[in-house]
Amino acid sequence: IYGVMPYVAPEVLKGKDYTEAADIYGLGMVMYFIATGKQPFFNCAHDQNLALNICNGIRPEINDLEAPKCYIDLIKRCWDSNPVNRPKATEVEELVKLFYYSYKYNKSHELDFKMIMKIEKVQEHYEIEKQFKEAEEFKKSNNLTVENNPITHSQAIYTSQLLNPFINDLLKM
Repeated sequence: IYGVMPYVAPEVLKGKDYTEAADIYGLGMVMYFIATGKQPFFNCAHDQNLALNICNGIRPEINDLEAPKCYIDLIKRCWDSNPVNRPKATEVEELVKLFYYSYKYNKSHELDFKMIMKIEKVQEHYEIEKQFKEAEEFKKSNNLTVENNPITHSQAIYTSQLLNPFINDLLKM
């Protein structure tokens, strides 16, 4: 198996087949990077210990102020240790559309928003918009950018590599 360890689902690290749910796990890590500007597990070696931690349910920390609660909730669902509990791609698509249109459209576009999303929960739209704006303000006021990230661990590897040695060690445990 080749991949970037933090983006590989725990069940794949344990030698199970690669599935749509494994893709959703990886998408959750991409969403984390988008929200924080930090690579997942940037501060530790990408070795057998990290693989074991991932399999034991350890996930990157995310500050509740860095991203909207609705976005963090989706990330955490994508990271669920049980692949059955992860959202399907269609659900992720619907939620991302909801987030996008909630943030993009304001009260003057309420009718367009309802037509686009085919929902009546306009209040939810305003709550999502508020969460995204608050997270954006937090990032601006705290100068959180990719350029200001802490130094990445020397053994944190973000290019695809052969993971079989780590997987084989996990299977022996």
